[in-house]
Amino acid sequence: MDGKSKIPNPTARRLSLYFRELGDRRALDEKATMSSRQLGTALGYSDAQVRKDLTFVGQLGHPGVGYSVATLHDNLRRILGRDRSWNAALVGAGNIGRALLSYRRFDEQKFHITRVFDSNPRTIGTTIDQRVIRDVASIKEELVDCDIELGIIAVPAEHAQPVAEKLIEAGVGGILNFAPRRIEVPSTVVLSNVDFTLTLEQLAFQVNLCSTISHEEDDS
Repeated sequence: MDGKSKIPNPTARRLSLYFRELGDRRALDEKATMSSRQLGTALGYSDAQVRKDLTFVGQLGHPGVGYSVATLHDNLRRILGRDRSWNAALVGAGNIGRALLSYRRFDEQKFHITRVFDSNPRTIGTTIDQRVIRDVASIKEELVDCDIELGIIAVPAEHAQPVAEKLIEAGVGGILNFAPRRIEVPSTVVLSNVDFTLTLEQLAFQVNLCSTISHEEDDS
């Protein structure tokens, strides 16, 4: 099975983790093998879960031997689209946007933010890390023939939807949204949301739950 669109999102996230772990192992030994149990243990998953996930890769391993780390790593690289470079446009040159621009690992992993846009007149025309900040109103014109397939939204919530529409109109096929608001995109566009506040809220909930259970056990 090799259709990327058929891979469920939770599975795709685990495949990315497998890819990273296999890359670390491969760096130590190009000829290494690894069982589903070893891979699962390293990442906190059962061997059954690993085997099920890897059926999407078409790499079933060998009984008693396991998976060739190099072969499985290469297959995952292809499935995840990591065998090529990806250009991205960032909209929003505020705190989050600037932090993303300064993150060197993006370039190391072949994700290149090649265009930056903002709506602040005092910011437009200035540069961040040798990237000129352009007017958000010019997204469509600026992205013509730029081979940019990914868009990153780091703007206030009320501007997220209009920005998404501009990126989609410019031909972007995937959007990473950091704005704390749900945005609507057509089925032909892939959307991934990152909400820091929501993540912290869930973390606080889990800590609070553990604390409550601990107190109840102490009182019993």
